[in-house]
Amino acid sequence: MKKKIKEKILIINYEFPPLGGGGGVASYDLALEWVKNYDVDVLTSSYKDIPSFEVMKGINIHRVGVLGRNSRDAASFLSMYTYLITGFFKGIKLARKNKYTAINTHFAVPSGPLGYIISRIFRIPNVLSIHGGDIYDPSKKTSPHRSLIFKAVVKFVLNHADRIVAQSSNTHENALKYYSPNKAVDIIPLAYHPQKKPVSSFKLPELKKGEFSLITIGRLVKRKSVETIIEAFAKEKELKLKLYVLGDGPEKEFLMNLSEKLGVRDKIYFAGFVTEKRKYEYLNLSDAYIMTSLHEGFGIVFMEAMDCSLPIICTNHGGQTDFLFHEKNALMINVGDVSACAESIKRMVKDKKLYQKLAKNNKADVRKFYAENVAKQYEDIFKVLADKK
Repeated sequence: MKKKIKEKILIINYEFPPLGGGGGVASYDLALEWVKNYDVDVLTSSYKDIPSFEVMKGINIHRVGVLGRNSRDAASFLSMYTYLITGFFKGIKLARKNKYTAINTHFAVPSGPLGYIISRIFRIPNVLSIHGGDIYDPSKKTSPHRSLIFKAVVKFVLNHADRIVAQSSNTHENALKYYSPNKAVDIIPLAYHPQKKPVSSFKLPELKKGEFSLITIGRLVKRKSVETIIEAFAKEKELKLKLYVLGDGPEKEFLMNLSEKLGVRDKIYFAGFVTEKRKYEYLNLSDAYIMTSLHEGFGIVFMEAMDCSLPIICTNHGGQTDFLFHEKNALMINVGDVSACAESIKRMVKDKKLYQKLAKNNKADVRKFYAENVAKQYEDIFKVLADKK
């Protein structure tokens, strides 16, 4: 009896673990599900000593060299631009060698043009996943919705994708508002794989007895607005608090200096870049999660915090408003409202009943975002597109 040959999927994402943020993690979580039914190739970028090819849990990861990348956390314009060039040549080789059922391209820029070109040359259906910041980022002067060139590029790749998937209603609204694509935009949330609670001897560093620990995770860039948390800490100096900041980026020095200036440097621990394992160790040992971003497309880290039964403090603008609700599973504040942030921290520390309710609801609510359910929605799209060929 002949062994059934698996169909093949190509994921194009300029960032993929261990590089980048939530968008890379989300595509990895999808790949972990798809590899059960498909052969999965990933075309992504490399950095320093990360191997150019490896098989990770059955996923074939092809990494191409780029110029100008200075950290694992954050890409530069030069690295994204050169990814299009080196990715093009590698993508051509992969598509010639493999008969792909579909391409799943993540981020309208920079990956979008690459997904478009390969899909058109080889007539492979292309499902474009937009994550939020790739079409709208209010913290950047060069945000695609403000730049004539980037806006034209985004509009082009949206109009030439076979299907468009937004990961939140907020991203869906921004796509329609700023780009008016010529086709419907589906909404499928980011995929999340539940994690086993790590077994280790790790302890939160510099945590003093009786301190309430909060954690924030992400690239230290202006959009994350970590200064809102630091300024809130300065307003609540009488509380025994510790903030763990996981991640690296161009704002790190500014944030460290700000915490020193406001007299809360001893309350804030900058952990820098950490491994996935260490990240979950921090999450499982912390008391609450906090994120005061100007905007989030979705925020996969919210899923990670919810799965660890952490109550959440966050802003009320962005994709997280699809699943986080004030006083149900989070305390929501306006963007940049330092006083509200400080008050929310105080409530989280003082109101044990509220704390327990938020934690319990988050653990229950996160299940609907498990990767097996999200991946199936994409697979249904792949089948529809394959039938149209």
